[in-house]
Amino acid sequence: MGRPGSGSARAIALVGAAGAGKTTLMEAMLFAAGAVPRQGEVGASSVGDASPEARARGQSVEFNVAGFEFMGDRYGLVDCPGSPEFAGCEDYVLPAVDLAIVVADPNPARAALLQPIFKALEQRRIPHAVFVNKIDQARGGLDELLAAMAPASANRLVARQIPLVEKEQVTGFVDLALERAFVYRPGQPSRQVDLSGDVAALEADARFHMLEQLADFDDELMEQLLSDLDPSQDAVFADLAADLAQGLITPVFFGSALNGFGVRRLLKALRHETPDVMAAAARMGLDGPCAYVFRTSYAGQAGKLAYARVMQGEMADGAELTFGDGGKARAGGLSVFTTASGRKAGQAREGEIVAIGKLEAAAAGAVLSLDGKARNWSEGASPPPALYAMSIAAKDRKDDVRLSAALLKLAEEDPALAIGQDPETHETILAGRGEAHLHVVIERLKRRFNVEAATARPKVSYRESVRKPVTQRGRHKKQTGGHGQFGDVVLEIRPRPRGEGFAFSQKITGGVVPKQWIPSVEQGVRDAMERGALGFPVTDVEVVLVDGSYHSVDSSEMSFRAAGRLAMSEGLRAGTPYLLEPVEKIVIRAPQASTSKITQAVTARRGQILGFHPREGWAGWDEIEVCLPRAERQDLIVELRGLTQGLGEFTAQFDHMAELPGRLAEQVAKGEPAGDC
Repeated sequence: MGRPGSGSARAIALVGAAGAGKTTLMEAMLFAAGAVPRQGEVGASSVGDASPEARARGQSVEFNVAGFEFMGDRYGLVDCPGSPEFAGCEDYVLPAVDLAIVVADPNPARAALLQPIFKALEQRRIPHAVFVNKIDQARGGLDELLAAMAPASANRLVARQIPLVEKEQVTGFVDLALERAFVYRPGQPSRQVDLSGDVAALEADARFHMLEQLADFDDELMEQLLSDLDPSQDAVFADLAADLAQGLITPVFFGSALNGFGVRRLLKALRHETPDVMAAAARMGLDGPCAYVFRTSYAGQAGKLAYARVMQGEMADGAELTFGDGGKARAGGLSVFTTASGRKAGQAREGEIVAIGKLEAAAAGAVLSLDGKARNWSEGASPPPALYAMSIAAKDRKDDVRLSAALLKLAEEDPALAIGQDPETHETILAGRGEAHLHVVIERLKRRFNVEAATARPKVSYRESVRKPVTQRGRHKKQTGGHGQFGDVVLEIRPRPRGEGFAFSQKITGGVVPKQWIPSVEQGVRDAMERGALGFPVTDVEVVLVDGSYHSVDSSEMSFRAAGRLAMSEGLRAGTPYLLEPVEKIVIRAPQASTSKITQAVTARRGQILGFHPREGWAGWDEIEVCLPRAERQDLIVELRGLTQGLGEFTAQFDHMAELPGRLAEQVAKGEPAGDC
């Protein structure tokens, strides 16, 4: 359990669905703690979401990091993006925090949005609490909201407060642990009021229910309740802190971040109940003095910054750091987040979030040891799967090198961003979590690196094959003075079963094609297969060299390669060529309420439904297995999120090649895209 004044700093992550008010809560916490003179407004003068990309969209597109002191204790805050487009890097930051605050909307209809967030925290064993924001806009009761949230959480939700309601508006709260009532005052600490009458009766019932929930994990408390004994306040707080740290309960607070309602009470609860940094270090398998890097960033003239948390010990500016592979570096330009922004410091204490300058070898997930012993995070993290891709190229060819360098830097900052080269289409492919995610990358390229990029839909790697067997002669004859060129071959070309690829053999008798030139014939055949009659690579064909002739002077490797290429090219045209398209097996994960809509959407995209079943460990969710042409997958995630309140996701892998239907084949042959992607 975190101890006020224990010396180590606490780290808190703010998580939740988009629009819940996480960044507003961060602003409110900084203001309530006195770290900023006034509370900023998101999209204007806020501490968080300061980048032009975030302000243009009115939402977080990257982590916001800040810090403050409250009642003598230090805290680091990491405000995580709520949109699934930008929430792809939480695997790296969440393990290192002591507590996550799940910021929730008061509307019970939006409670389902919390399930992926709860699951992520539960799987990583991260203690977490809920702050129901915008309580002044609530139109339903707290019990209704908790009932809607309960299926989303494996932990028991424990209400720490009940609302005071006047004329259907929440005007304050009763703290069930303190047994005190408070009335909200905009911009000021809440005012304590008498606890009496009907409110006292409601408080007694709600407090007893809270104690019953805690008693399930405390035999002594259970005996006290059965004996009608009232436990001491210290014992209740100790139980709340212990059960939170062990992941047995999820306490629920409420308020209005924009108005500052309930924020100071939340800070006081965090002060007494947030686990210590040692618990996070143990969870990550880190022992001994070290820091953990959860993000890197390129900051103009300052170069590369590594954002890290000191997990054990203290870090001094200039200290020697040891990477997990044994490499060494110096901590240069150390900044700590003890105010609304980082400030230079000579030393960082245990638990603090720091920015370390000029740490070129650092990457998200790295452990920096302070005692020379190489360490690694026991579990590690892997980037989330890419769900949307586009091809990218510099608008001005002279910027090609600068574009590549800039993309590599952005990919270092954002592990959810993938960059690669398609060996067949020779395109540079930029892939990420969604369309908006990649648009932000394009904007950053221009703003930060002064590189303008052109983007397009990635080309699909079509193939072609032949329907009927043919026998084709290819003769290459050329006389140029002196030695000429002569090669003559006869090929049998026939289709193979789907997926069996290319096979070459020979049935030459009598030496009509000398053995030393047969490999050249095969190479010529392969040359022709790189671009078939329809303009695409050829697959699933068998070629047999059955006859030919040669000239004792003019024949050569080059001649027979040319003859093989000529025979194969003409044979492919004569063999009734047709197009094949790649088909992927896709597993879609989404709430059951959306399953029927998703199956309809997949069918409309020429997909085949293989089946669906309940998602293991996820109440009310399905896994839908489908086969879908790659050409139809490009904007699938956009439609899927529209059908599922942003919750649906999928994984995809190549499964097989299938014949492209006639009308679509004609479109592709003309250079038009097949499908509506």
